Amino acid sequence: MAKEKILVVDDEKDILELLSFNLSREGYLVTCAESGEKALSLAQSENPDLMVLDLMLPGIDGLEATRILKSDTGTMDIPIVMLTAKGEESDIVTGLELGADDYITKPFSTRVLLARVRAVLRRKVKEYPKDDAAIRIHDLVIHPGRHEVLVNGKAVQLTFTEFGVLHFLARRPGWVFTRNQIVDAVRGDDYFVSDRSVDVQIVGLRKKLGPAGAYIETVRGIGYRFRE
Repeated sequence: MAKEKILVVDDEKDILELLSFNLSREGYLVTCAESGEKALSLAQSENPDLMVLDLMLPGIDGLEATRILKSDTGTMDIPIVMLTAKGEESDIVTGLELGADDYITKPFSTRVLLARVRAVLRRKVKEYPKDDAAIRIHDLVIHPGRHEVLVNGKAVQLTFTEFGVLHFLARRPGWVFTRNQIVDAVRGDDYFVSDRSVDVQIVGLRKKLGPAGAYIETVRGIGYRFRE
């Protein structure tokens, strides 16, 4: 049974009770908070293994709480799964760019939420490959040092940007990245590129990778992720 500590933050008592019950039944140690201020206090004192954080909170809202947590060395490594209302795509993008790890839209399935929690916790303990380490996923092999990509043993010729995008996504399978995060990782903060340009890079990648291109998933309204 799991023994990870999870901090659930929501100002709706029904949702707190629902999440607390289901997470506790899975073996997690659950602490609840109904405000951003309380969440920050508990995050610092309890050091949870993961937070389920509603964005719409009284006082300090979820986005501001995320910003504070991710700027504090004592709490910056706590994974955050955001809870959002449908249609808040801009808030989801902002939350991910602030450092949140995943999101669930309300109304939500408890089975889906539990699966997302398990996935984020797995990613937390998983040791990601170093920047120069080869990545092998099914029939796809990425060699950063050689700037080489193989699919079923055959070399695939990629541009510098295409390779950078693929390597960035493949190093963290399952993580959702916004287009801005992808641009920053590949070119740096001072390189301007539109959302459409990122989409064009992804289209080119998928075409060149053939069937392996299906590993790159579109997260509508948000960005992209590499399939786990």
